Amino acid sequence: MGKDHRYQGANQAGRWRRHAGRRRPSRRLPRPLLGLLFLAVGTLAATITQFVIQSTESLQSRITNWTEPLPGSMEGRASVIDGDTVEIAGQRIRFNGIDAPESRQYCDDAKGFEYPCGRRAADALDTFLAASRPLHCTFVDRDRYGRLVGDCERADGRGVQQWLVEQGLALDWPKYSSGIYAGQQAAAKAAMRGIWAGSFQEPWDWRAERHDQGLSTGKPLGLVSPSALVQSWTCQPRRTCSQISSCDEARWYLGNCSWGGKLESFTF
Repeated sequence: MGKDHRYQGANQAGRWRRHAGRRRPSRRLPRPLLGLLFLAVGTLAATITQFVIQSTESLQSRITNWTEPLPGSMEGRASVIDGDTVEIAGQRIRFNGIDAPESRQYCDDAKGFEYPCGRRAADALDTFLAASRPLHCTFVDRDRYGRLVGDCERADGRGVQQWLVEQGLALDWPKYSSGIYAGQQAAAKAAMRGIWAGSFQEPWDWRAERHDQGLSTGKPLGLVSPSALVQSWTCQPRRTCSQISSCDEARWYLGNCSWGGKLESFTF
């Protein structure tokens, strides 16, 4: 073998040793980035787990209530959820045969200005019920949310559904009422009381339109969830921030109680 070949082989071996001795660049992520990645994965896993648990609890609660027999009647101090729904002892009750504007629904007054007709109906109902307690309800069915559907009257015997329709705060719902409140509605319309003083969209059409658009209607989801019952979150009014323990509780009031909109002016 010639000298040139020996030198060439030695040079190649030297280059290989120098190359083998180099440290390859690390492909590991920096520790801060790894920490953020683990935190993100952990947060996502916790969120998914919480969603599954809550969904399961909600489904179990609804199935339980759909399969339970209807109670004969119920009496107690009622908290207003919206213009056609109240809560007694943690149980949601939907008034039979009527439909009031939703809690987030707006109507036009006589001058064409928008106003929160849903909240106004709920506030008026709260005042009406407070004048003669307790509320007494008898039940005819459960709705698709698992709520009891019933006919209710105050302690003095005044029917709640009739009063709401008479005042133009709710509509006779022919789909379920067979027109039983049509007379009260005609009188309210003739006197231009409540929503009849201006223009409005029927609540059932308002809900259907927003459902088709994938928008929230603010409709209560049925019975109070188990977690809410544990926390004793009911619609008894909270007057100050100190009476509310967390942002979750505040959001529950905002979405479920007639007076919840007032919380928007507070910072938690």
